[in-house]
Amino acid sequence: MRQEGPTANKTTHTAQIVSVSGELVAAIVREGERAHPEEACGLLLGRDDSIERSQPARNVHPEPRTHFEIDPQALIDAHRSARNGGPEVLGYYHSHPTGVSEPSTTDRAEAPGDGRIWAIVGGGDVTFWRDDEGGFVALSYMLADS
Repeated sequence: MRQEGPTANKTTHTAQIVSVSGELVAAIVREGERAHPEEACGLLLGRDDSIERSQPARNVHPEPRTHFEIDPQALIDAHRSARNGGPEVLGYYHSHPTGVSEPSTTDRAEAPGDGRIWAIVGGGDVTFWRDDEGGFVALSYMLADS
């Protein structure tokens, strides 16, 4: 494993480093490219702070070029699967088709502060963040062997 991404800040949440495969990071970047000029979005699934897979979801926001809203049915299905022993919903990902890979003003205003992990794609790069009560905190990530 090797460490990548921004240096993490201290929070009261669990790990400041998430584990993710290089293949998963590449898949999220491809999903952002595929959706361009609209925002891609989806779920991050796994256990603890280890992201095991991403699950693309339909962006149902009425203005998908500048906003995202994950299809509620995808969320319901993922939480149902987790209750039945499947991977947990650790967080979400979305792309900024013409922006950078950090939380936008809109992201900061609309984030629920629920402690979930956010992966943001912009400019061909992916960064990871924890959405804590006090706002977004940059996370480091370790590339796990696939």
